[in-house]
Amino acid sequence: MLHLDYRDPRPIYEQIRQEFMRLILSGAIAPGEKLPSVRDLAGTLSINPNTIQRAYRELEAAGYLISVPGKGSFAAESSPLQAQKKQELLAQIRSLAREAIVLGATRDELLAQLDAKEEEA
Repeated sequence: MLHLDYRDPRPIYEQIRQEFMRLILSGAIAPGEKLPSVRDLAGTLSINPNTIQRAYRELEAAGYLISVPGKGSFAAESSPLQAQKKQELLAQIRSLAREAIVLGATRDELLAQLDAKEEEA
């Protein structure tokens, strides 16, 4: 379910957070689906429960999880999250495009990059 790379320079909690975000946004984890308990996931991954707790806490703060005391953590509805993530990515694209234009990239070159990525997808 989760892929962790212990050679990755990112902290383990960050990798867990990003993996869960990816799974929730892609629909692999359905809205309302219960996530593994902190203790179970820590045991499965052989890592400290505090690491899992930190990832869950950040996911909840970002709106990806809903924690119910005594019941566990559940995936939030992904549609609003997808729309928010899409807007963030589009803002990044605009920023990168402005930067590329300052460096001399043309509109045609930028569009060619977008078309090339569509063909790969």
